[in-house]
Amino acid sequence: MDDLLSGRSVLVVEDEMLILMMIEDMLADLGCESVTAAATIDKALALIDEHVFDAAMLDMNLNGDDSLKVADALAARGVPFVYCTGNNGHGMRVDPANTPVLRKPFSFEELTAILTRLLSR
Repeated sequence: MDDLLSGRSVLVVEDEMLILMMIEDMLADLGCESVTAAATIDKALALIDEHVFDAAMLDMNLNGDDSLKVADALAARGVPFVYCTGNNGHGMRVDPANTPVLRKPFSFEELTAILTRLLSR
């Protein structure tokens, strides 16, 4: 367990159930206290309005919809986040905040490293 992640609350915005379950297991192994999931943009935006998150993992494409509205809502609240994508990078928005990108499929070690960097900023 990583002390930096222990007790943290993380929002995971992911529309693929198997990937979501894998991420939830990894975050639990890292000691995250609360993992909240959303599979749609509307659900993610509602959760962001209702809860305080320490960090978020954001799939770039949710059932064919671009998740930029969710990224903007997270940024407006100062919630650090990482993009998760299986895409090759074409069509990605250039992010002035240098939001990290985690390419699917990713390993436990890659997830740990990127969240550690994200939460150390």
